[in-house]
Amino acid sequence: MASAMHGTHAAAAAAAARSQQIVRRERGMFSASEDSAMIKQISSTHTPDGRQVDVIPLIQVIEELLHQISPSINDHHHGAHGAVDSLEEKVAMVAYDGILEGLSNICHKISCELACKCTGGGDAHTSTMAILGMLSTYQWDAKLVLTLGAFAVNFGEFWLTANLVVSNPIAKSLAVLKQMPDFVEHSQGLKPRFDAINDLVKVVLEVTKCVIDFNDLPSKYISDDAPSLAAAKVHIPAAVYWTIRSMVVCASQIARLPGMSYELMTSTTDIWEPQSLAHKLRSILEELRNHLRSCHHHIDEKKHAEYFAMLIHLFESTHMDNMRVLKALFYLRNDLPSLVVGTTQTTVNIEALRRRTTLLLISDLDISHDELTILINIYQQGQELPYDIVWIPMVESSSTPSAPSMQWSDEHENKFRMLQKEMPWYTISNPALMEPAVIRYIKEIWRFTRRTMLVVLDPQGKIASPNAIHMFWIWGNLAFPFTHNHEKLLWEKEAWKLELVVDGIDNYLLDWMAKDRHICLYGGEDLEWIRKFTTLVKQIAARLGIEIDMMYVGKKGSKERVRKMNEVIVREGVSNCFENLTMVWFFWTRLESMLHSKMQHGNTVENDQILQGVITILSYDGSEQGWALFSKGSSTPAGGKSDVLDQALGPDFHNWESQAMADWENGLRDELQNIQPPHHCNRLIFPGIDGDIPATLACAECGRSMEKFLMYRCCIE
Repeated sequence: MASAMHGTHAAAAAAAARSQQIVRRERGMFSASEDSAMIKQISSTHTPDGRQVDVIPLIQVIEELLHQISPSINDHHHGAHGAVDSLEEKVAMVAYDGILEGLSNICHKISCELACKCTGGGDAHTSTMAILGMLSTYQWDAKLVLTLGAFAVNFGEFWLTANLVVSNPIAKSLAVLKQMPDFVEHSQGLKPRFDAINDLVKVVLEVTKCVIDFNDLPSKYISDDAPSLAAAKVHIPAAVYWTIRSMVVCASQIARLPGMSYELMTSTTDIWEPQSLAHKLRSILEELRNHLRSCHHHIDEKKHAEYFAMLIHLFESTHMDNMRVLKALFYLRNDLPSLVVGTTQTTVNIEALRRRTTLLLISDLDISHDELTILINIYQQGQELPYDIVWIPMVESSSTPSAPSMQWSDEHENKFRMLQKEMPWYTISNPALMEPAVIRYIKEIWRFTRRTMLVVLDPQGKIASPNAIHMFWIWGNLAFPFTHNHEKLLWEKEAWKLELVVDGIDNYLLDWMAKDRHICLYGGEDLEWIRKFTTLVKQIAARLGIEIDMMYVGKKGSKERVRKMNEVIVREGVSNCFENLTMVWFFWTRLESMLHSKMQHGNTVENDQILQGVITILSYDGSEQGWALFSKGSSTPAGGKSDVLDQALGPDFHNWESQAMADWENGLRDELQNIQPPHHCNRLIFPGIDGDIPATLACAECGRSMEKFLMYRCCIE
């Protein structure tokens, strides 16, 4: 007994000494692993002859096999009964396709090298170089897959015998002859060793798949001399070497188990080597993955550029219908239906849009409640017209300008879903999956920034209007089919009258105009002036024996302040005001839209009375003063700012009172024209962006060119 124990301790000491030799040897090898001489030695074995191995199905079978083995390593006595059906399918596919034909011989040679050399404790570097020599005519990815396949065969046979030893007499006899240890009895003691092997095998598999990914990159979009791919290929020889070497070490760890004493089997000294290799391979894997990400980024940019060019070509071409264009715009990177009806959440195929005029509503997720309310109202009134709206939401982009992608967060998703449920029209089903080239096209070609726009596509997919939002606000469904020519025809029918200014905004105003009553629209935020002005107007109306209906229209972009003003005006009975604050927004938005529309048609203040009138009102609003417009029914209005009005209706009124008695509106118009303040400062805050801003703009009051400033505005109420 003492002699046996002495022999065991001696064997353990010998194993420890051998382990220390491995440690010293491996430390030297690790420090020189990236040396140019080492890389040169590895590369000298690489002389591919052009043969191609279909590695994808092979690696799938190998991965499935290793996955089945893995539970055995971690918990032997439960066996490995995982996705057997999946494995059988993959094996059948490989066998049916004849993928292994011609490879069995080389796989057998590698298997022998792993089994024989490792059993004898051969040098890992020598075995690795021998395997690389056997595989000299194969590509780098095939070298790894074939070696991993041979290793998986040895590994699988080992665990198959270990798993069946309890239930199968043949396996039990084989285990005895091979002097395999009792894994059930020693499972806990062996666990650290098998954990280290299992961990290394997993990293080996990941590196192998990563190298396969490099060979699988589409040459159409990335060439070998592309910087990202060229940089990766410098590292691949060393990656292949260390991956194969790791398999050699794993095979050696397993091959030495039969006949090994319990003390040696459960010793943790030997596991340093696979642990160190796993650490090294992880570093290699991270480096390769970084290069692979760069390659995919390069490919994505090429694909996006190709898609972008395709979109440009599509919109320049003539089509029988709009399907090709719409499919290109609404293509998502999955098989989900492209469109969803917002209010019903019904999924719809884009065939529903075939040969129909399509309005692309493009906005960010901060589209206002006011905008949405008016859009819904106009859309629902035009249900009988052959057009559809599709909402395309946009958020801030990431990545490069040539391949932008939306930064879609959970917050964006929640806002999108809330807005979507309010919309009775079609919406994109999943904006996060929009093709980046479409995002780029919308921003670069259609010049979307933040302001809501309506791009109109005719039934053939041609752009009928690059932005019909202004037509939509001014005329609603009368603007259908929303073309530039139709817009021009609509303007030819218009004149500068109160009906154009307030059309469809307030029922009181419509009733007053229908009855040809005297009307006064006024605005501003000076409550004291409003009180004095409305009192003065009422006094003059009484002196003239007429009734003047007054309507407060607020101020642009001051919703909360206008709400407070409305409360005071209603409480004090000062005048009427828009009951719905959305209509205050709509009033000013329509005027801005008229300005945009007229500018797009090349009109100027000098030759267009409507444009002059619109700029006048917007200039009134841009000042710090109150202002008012007077009209009889829907006739041409007359008006001015508070300084001129105070003079005309105050001290100077007796000068033209007799004229006012005969014709109030024309008398006021003449008087206001006669009053020329020595100084004026008209400001027009232009809501447009980029190309929508005119190079020059004449002052509506004096005709001189206005000075141009750039203003950034943030208004939080």
